Amino acid sequence: MASVTRDDIAAALSAIMDEDSGKDVVSAGLIQGLVVREGHVGFSVEVDPKKGAEKEPLRKACEEAVKRLPGVLSVTAVLTAHRDSASPSAGKGHSHSRAHDHSHGGEQQRTSQGAMQIPGVKAIIAVASGKGGVGKSTVAVNLALALSKLGRRVGLLDADIYGPSIPRMMGLKGKPESKDGKKLLPKEKYGIRTMSIGYLVNEDTPMIWRGPMVQSALTQMMSDVEWGELDVLVVDMPPGTGDAQLTMAQRVPLTGAVVVSTPQEIALIDARKGFAMFEKTHVPVFGIVENMAYFVSPGSGEKSYIFGEGGARRMAEKLGCDFLGEVPLHMTIREKSDSGEPVVATAPDSDEAKPFLEIARRVGEHLDRALGEGARKGPRISIED
Repeated sequence: MASVTRDDIAAALSAIMDEDSGKDVVSAGLIQGLVVREGHVGFSVEVDPKKGAEKEPLRKACEEAVKRLPGVLSVTAVLTAHRDSASPSAGKGHSHSRAHDHSHGGEQQRTSQGAMQIPGVKAIIAVASGKGGVGKSTVAVNLALALSKLGRRVGLLDADIYGPSIPRMMGLKGKPESKDGKKLLPKEKYGIRTMSIGYLVNEDTPMIWRGPMVQSALTQMMSDVEWGELDVLVVDMPPGTGDAQLTMAQRVPLTGAVVVSTPQEIALIDARKGFAMFEKTHVPVFGIVENMAYFVSPGSGEKSYIFGEGGARRMAEKLGCDFLGEVPLHMTIREKSDSGEPVVATAPDSDEAKPFLEIARRVGEHLDRALGEGARKGPRISIED
């Protein structure tokens, strides 16, 4: 089967008409960020922010037109809205002001700083790491479950667009339902509501999106989801300090952040970068979690400090933030995460679950203090070129 080309895709999209402009979507300059890789296609449809919801049929039509092309294995099209009204041609670069509006239907409320308020959600916590491979998602899932065990109404958002792992860790499959065709209903299990890009695309489909598409997808998963009444929304952030992380800090009134690291120095260096990013965007860091703090030998229970001892604790002391706790490198935690049966949900009284419950208790104390001082209206953003 021949590989699909950019010209093939442009030709297919040229058959889709935009009623507002009277032109096809390519000629109207609505197609942006086109990426083609080994049969997987991604692009954004740039529309007027005031007409986000109205343009959903247009997005679907574009996606279906490309999906019918021979050689196309998957198509991901997202709506992107910008305040400025530039109309560049498909696939070409263009400049924007820093004030972006990735809204979809304009239903979300915004503060004067441009941060989006999610109706019904009292607090939002970001669980972040400076690098991948430190077990951030395992901590995020079990933290969310532990907060629920402690009596809070909890939601869990998988913001790791390139490597969503919440569906597998929570043992959830299938696409979310919608009552009105506009807002998605979160998938619920173990008493918490969840949303992930992993519910919307196949597990083996690579995410080949550029920055604006990632930002748009993140915004949709928050604003276009019927979260209901939540005491706290736990956000599993992608690793690093790039576009997605800045979008979360800029668009969402984060109540606080939890930074996850392992004890080894190379991980701590990157964790410091994550800490610095939250400081620069004026998001309070509740504290640091040391994951894989030590290995517990099966049978004997002997502790081995494979990656070093106490590195994250010392870093927390140096940075002047709370050390939330340490989580061991334990086979049971790993196995239950892989099988969709997280340890806090399925074995809450076990030794393996205790560290997460203690971390959740300390995070809860930070939450109560933060909310007692009044809900944050969203961070002020300071971006250096």
